[in-house]
Amino acid sequence: MSDTDPSPDIEILRKRLRYQSWHRGRRETDLMLGRFANHHLADFDAGQLRRYAALLEQNDADLFDWVSGKNELPENLESDVMTLLLNFKFHEITS
Repeated sequence: MSDTDPSPDIEILRKRLRYQSWHRGRRETDLMLGRFANHHLADFDAGQLRRYAALLEQNDADLFDWVSGKNELPENLESDVMTLLLNFKFHEITS
């Protein structure tokens, strides 16, 4: 899959990532990632979707701590997608 691949596979990946974002097991993380996914996934290219998938492999508590600023983000997770997540205005989105 190239970064500009318009294949049906990319839509399947978007749906899977949206589902995984809303079904993490911890309500705070569900809301944080689910709202972010609803807002951004439709515009992500294949590369961004892969980087987002890698973020979803992280522990919920760690993700929440990085986004809330409680802990510093590890360098290996810095990316355009993580920057979008860190700058996302969760309080302005209601669903």
